Amino acid sequence: MTDPAKTILCYGASNTHGTCPMRHIQDRRRFGRNERWPGRLAATLGPDFHVIEEGHPGRTSVHPDPIEGVYKNGLAVLPAILETHRPIDWVILMLGINDLKARFSVTPLDIALSVEKLLLAIGQSMAGPDDGAPQVLIVSPPPIMEDTWLGEMFTGGEAKSKGLAFQYAEVAARNGCAFFDAGTVIATDTDDGIHLSAAAHDTLGGAMAEQLRALLGG
Repeated sequence: MTDPAKTILCYGASNTHGTCPMRHIQDRRRFGRNERWPGRLAATLGPDFHVIEEGHPGRTSVHPDPIEGVYKNGLAVLPAILETHRPIDWVILMLGINDLKARFSVTPLDIALSVEKLLLAIGQSMAGPDDGAPQVLIVSPPPIMEDTWLGEMFTGGEAKSKGLAFQYAEVAARNGCAFFDAGTVIATDTDDGIHLSAAAHDTLGGAMAEQLRALLGG
């Protein structure tokens, strides 16, 4: 039997996972299910939508992390996740912050091109309705802040992060995808400069709901 609810896969990193602004390197606190932005999205959209939260702390676009683990590579695990949850109507794709870590030495354009590889994988996945491709909403994450205790890990990343929205918009346009700049509605928390406050999660969940409703024509 076909599920009448539209399925939305939220594919991202720690801010999709709901990681709280970190106090130290081993701080693994997480906001509650209804506080995290995918949970807020689900509550706002209502029962006609099935929202799947797929956030992995440390997830990159395409890079195996030599320190945090090779399994952080978002492209490598994406096909299995798409097959697991198909049919998927929409993928909300918000990655890129972890690519800003100094260890990867990549530019905003490099990061956008890496996200484009994820787009191509989604397009070829046959994970949408009737073996088609899910539609994609690319979300540019808000700029990070380096002037925090976590900043050394992201040396040079603040300036790069401010260039992501333009590059992501270019990728979305040439691939026929929807685009949203999260930095227009939220900012990262000043405690660590990377993660979102509970208030930012609430705002982002509402903004994502508005975007989807507009894309669906209501």
